[in-house]
Amino acid sequence: MKGIIGTVVVIGTLLGGYLPHGSFGILIQPLEVVIICGGAFGAYIIANPGWVIKAGFFNALGTLKPDPYNKEMYMELLGLMFLIFNKARREGLMSIEADIEDIHASDLFNSAPKVAANHHAVDFVADYLRLMISGTSNPYQLEDLMIAELDAHHHEALMPSAAVGEVSQALPAFGIVAAVLGIIVTMSYLDAGPLEIAHHMSVALVGTFLGILVAYAIVAPLANELANRANSEGAFFASIKTCLMANLNGYAPQIAVEFGRKSIPSQARPTFIEVDEHLQTLK
Repeated sequence: MKGIIGTVVVIGTLLGGYLPHGSFGILIQPLEVVIICGGAFGAYIIANPGWVIKAGFFNALGTLKPDPYNKEMYMELLGLMFLIFNKARREGLMSIEADIEDIHASDLFNSAPKVAANHHAVDFVADYLRLMISGTSNPYQLEDLMIAELDAHHHEALMPSAAVGEVSQALPAFGIVAAVLGIIVTMSYLDAGPLEIAHHMSVALVGTFLGILVAYAIVAPLANELANRANSEGAFFASIKTCLMANLNGYAPQIAVEFGRKSIPSQARPTFIEVDEHLQTLK
């Protein structure tokens, strides 16, 4: 939503400053848009693997919704971690094997529907619990493995935003290409009147304007938002890692959850009292 509001503000202020002195009609140049956006999209396809191209569009549509990694999501995560650790502590690690093998039928995971709907997070939790059950108890080796996996995951998560960012850098150049083509067209009208030549020159300059506008008012902010979302997801996985490592190091379930709470970004971090009250409802 904030992306839509920001775009409306940018376009509104530009038109508000331009229209008292210019014509709106001259700015409507579909062929210029085809040259600029088509060229940029073609370069985007050439430069990136298929999954990055798809992820770029999918993630861009996702920015229309609020960031899912909010306080409510983290509260669900901490509650889920507490239930898993508490059950494993009371009944032994083998007691949670059925939960991680059939997550959709697990009462533990169903208690946190937002987390359960995130298959990447669920797979991450299940995989490391499975390793713990199988006897992997060396915390240093397991933490190194988590770090390696999270680094790889975060690198992949940032690739769509980097690709979109490259498009934003290319758009002004494609705007210049459109302007140059417009000048070439204008050259064929040199025997026409001054108004005709001025019209074609204006159309050519609109190409430069559109390339810069789309780059810095739409695509570059979108790339930055995609990176913010990827970093938000990375922080969520880091909190999962902190909880799991605290539990593996022998801390009580509630203390392990508190370790995880402290690693949550400040804007989404619930207070100690909020988490404690939430955990009391789960016992």
